Amino acid sequence: MTARIYRPAPNAMQSGKGKSKQWVLVHELASQRGIDPLMGYTTSTDTRQQVRLSFDTLELAEAYAHKNGIAYSVQPSQEATPKRQSYPDNFRSDRKTPWTH
Repeated sequence: MTARIYRPAPNAMQSGKGKSKQWVLVHELASQRGIDPLMGYTTSTDTRQQVRLSFDTLELAEAYAHKNGIAYSVQPSQEATPKRQSYPDNFRSDRKTPWTH
């Protein structure tokens, strides 16, 4: 059973950085998913994939995985590059495409 440790990316629909500061440990799928014959839902016998643990630092997440004997892989976090632009820049005369009504 392996786990994946990563830091989730911020929501693309919002400019805030909520829920992107903690490291998350999720278990990889151990058994194949199947289709429930009665309802047609996707089902699995592996309940560990429902567990999602959050940690403040990468070291805490790695220590938890090491203490519990969980093999893990770490995905490095991707920092967003800030795009600096002010509102008056929309109306500058030297824009590549001129702004008109």
